[in-house]
Amino acid sequence: MSRLLDPDDGCPWDRDQSLDSLKPYLLEEAYEVHEAMDDPEAHRKELGDLLFQIVFQSALREQQGAFDLDGVVEAIRSKMIRRHPHVFDRQPGAPTPDAEALAREWNEMKARERAPRDDGVSAGPHNPLTGVPRGLGNLQRAWRLQDKAAAVGFDWPNLDGVRAKLREELEEFEEAVRGGDEEQIRDELGDVLFVLVRYAQKLGLEPEDALRRANKKFVRRFTHVVERCHEAQIPLERAGLETMERFWSEAKAGERGDSAHEDDRAG
Repeated sequence: MSRLLDPDDGCPWDRDQSLDSLKPYLLEEAYEVHEAMDDPEAHRKELGDLLFQIVFQSALREQQGAFDLDGVVEAIRSKMIRRHPHVFDRQPGAPTPDAEALAREWNEMKARERAPRDDGVSAGPHNPLTGVPRGLGNLQRAWRLQDKAAAVGFDWPNLDGVRAKLREELEEFEEAVRGGDEEQIRDELGDVLFVLVRYAQKLGLEPEDALRRANKKFVRRFTHVVERCHEAQIPLERAGLETMERFWSEAKAGERGDSAHEDDRAG
């Protein structure tokens, strides 16, 4: 990285970059890592690309005299040790605390971090939501916001509560649709999606991953529709819903058949 940024022998493109110009690349690489996680080799390569962004930003900060890559590594090393006293400070033979005890210890640690400073001035009330980045995709951000609130007890105690809330929000959404007020419809739809995110979380599912799978499935099946229309020499725009639904059903049936064959081979 130092060679790439060298003012004489480096790369003109790399030298022209700034922290602001690298922001979209950082997000893009993170999403590519997420997409590649089902394939170990692709995952390895994409992690390298993401690591490059960390090295690049650290090098730019080093040029400013702010910090270097060693400082980045030391920061996460220290945080890992500080936040895992049950691992690094545990006496030999001492039992590992359970998840509930760990949660209590975590909250106590955060409370100590929020304690008044030496000058007696309080840092003010701590809002657990402030740590959720605004730049997250809104589906992921909804998941993290609710997760943070749940950690301090603001949550439905069981699935029945979430189901009841979801039914309530769906009814309010339908009522807004019947009323025709676009702004209210938008608000009520947001409420439905927000509760669905929590429902998924209660079931142990990641909503972002579930939607990613749905997108992937839609692309796969609609691509089959496009290919079948091409084979039948039917312009896609003139195929009509009935024809496209027939080809869509073929795609679904083919997927079920593939799954059945896989089950047979597994047996």
